[in-house]
Amino acid sequence: MANLDKLLQIKGVFAAGEFSDDGKLVAYKGDITEEEAAMAAEMCAANNAMAKMQADGYTAFSGKEWTPLVGWALTGPKYSVCVVGNVGVFVKNDEVSFNEVFKALREEAGK
Repeated sequence: MANLDKLLQIKGVFAAGEFSDDGKLVAYKGDITEEEAAMAAEMCAANNAMAKMQADGYTAFSGKEWTPLVGWALTGPKYSVCVVGNVGVFVKNDEVSFNEVFKALREEAGK
């Protein structure tokens, strides 16, 4: 299991979670409800599948190395979701270092 407490210590991270490949919530901590975390788990699993397909397609089309998929982010004006493997965090854009977040997520996901 991922160390969610460690991820929550990163400046700007306000929730962290882990999910299964089929979108079930494994664990979460932070400033979101369990319902929000469960919905995010489903969304993240679906986005993982789509991002893998896109990375495979970009690799085939361009000949450049886009695979294997490491992670992705969905960004809005104030908040983002960052995911590597089956571990993700919610962040406040104005407070977070995306480099720090993705480094920590890679460590937690073993990628």
